[in-house]
Amino acid sequence: MHAAAEEFLQEFGGIRVEVSGPGMTCMRIPFEIDPEVGFGEEDRFLELSRHFNRSLFPIGMTDSSEFILAIDEEGVIYYAMLWLFSLGVGDSALECLVKGVAGERVSVPTSES
Repeated sequence: MHAAAEEFLQEFGGIRVEVSGPGMTCMRIPFEIDPEVGFGEEDRFLELSRHFNRSLFPIGMTDSSEFILAIDEEGVIYYAMLWLFSLGVGDSALECLVKGVAGERVSVPTSES
């Protein structure tokens, strides 16, 4: 676990937010901050980390289990499955989740020739 994940989980670990219905730009869905949801997903996170050139650590999950929530070494929080959708940093990301603000799809880095 990197420092950004540890700091975020110390502050927000264990919270569960029950929201539903229309949001600002997407549906609001319940979520929980609990890193245990990532147990057994180590290979997936290693692959995502390599693919997107970020050190990703699982921090929670949406209630629908559609997305795992992850944090990178800079404190940016993402919806993660096959792609990453950036939600912002720290409590700003949580605010996006609560208000139903869609994440921004992260592009795969290209190698320079």
